[in-house]
Amino acid sequence: MSTAYVVVTIIAAALAAFSAAAIVFRFEFVVGPLAAYGVPRSWWPWLATAKSAGAAGLVAGLFVPWIGVAAAIGLVLYFTGALITVLRARSWAHIPAPLMYLAPAAASLVLI
Repeated sequence: MSTAYVVVTIIAAALAAFSAAAIVFRFEFVVGPLAAYGVPRSWWPWLATAKSAGAAGLVAGLFVPWIGVAAAIGLVLYFTGALITVLRARSWAHIPAPLMYLAPAAASLVLI
């Protein structure tokens, strides 16, 4: 296990956990766009749960590699979906947001 993998994985886990907390605590800069994109409020707790599980899985993957692989794949798929949602909404200014979370999750998967 390389130092780069550990650092990138911890960063990816922290970003995913922050993103989940932003939904749970209804940070306006996160839930405002979700509402504008038409994501139903009933989905928000499930989205936060998925991000939290991904963050926990990345950390667990430092000790049990296959869990980290599964978590990284899940987060890459999740944030790819978020990117597609932003693109479909034609919200060009918000494209960097999902990429900011997608990049470290993908890098973690590559570095395993």
